[in-house]
Amino acid sequence: MNPFWIWFAAALVYGVFTFWYHNWSGPLGPEEIDTYLARLAERPEAPDGDRLAALRRFLEADDGGEFFMVNLIRLKGDPVADPETGTPRSAAELLRRYTGAFMPRVILRAGHPTFFGRAAGRYLEQWGVEPDPGWTLAGIVRYRSRRDLMELVTDPRFDPDHVFKVAALSHTLAFPAAPATVVVGPRVTVALLLGLAGALGHLAFGTR
Repeated sequence: MNPFWIWFAAALVYGVFTFWYHNWSGPLGPEEIDTYLARLAERPEAPDGDRLAALRRFLEADDGGEFFMVNLIRLKGDPVADPETGTPRSAAELLRRYTGAFMPRVILRAGHPTFFGRAAGRYLEQWGVEPDPGWTLAGIVRYRSRRDLMELVTDPRFDPDHVFKVAALSHTLAFPAAPATVVVGPRVTVALLLGLAGALGHLAFGTR
């Protein structure tokens, strides 16, 4: 096999991945924002007041790029009643029921978790904020665009699963962060894996 085709295939795969991973639709327009917020108003636990105003400002400031949602979570004490059956279950189990439905659709839109871990202690530094509620988990999720986020949160298919999130959590805090520099991520990882595959293919077939 000509080594050219091995590297061409690797470059093609990376090109397809990059096309999927990047937002090519640009920032949200005013009409899109109004449409999404109207759709969101029909969903369970729709934001209002300050939360709705903060969401509108976030959407209006869209730069068309990726962002990362920082999440802090405190689970309810066990056991928790299952919203469907009333059976006592752990809060973590109910949260997994929600994330098991939500995260696959996030991944289909080129989003993905970038960090997830259990709290290892209470606040070690605390200025001008409310007392530590005793967070259980912390997680950061990458979204391809603000448009992708709104498509997800206004999707009525999530309504039956949203009750599991509400049942599992006693406290939650989430805010978006714009990336300054992403040193390691799927762009680098996929490039390295394809480079390795290309090199191995070159060695295996290119010398024949």
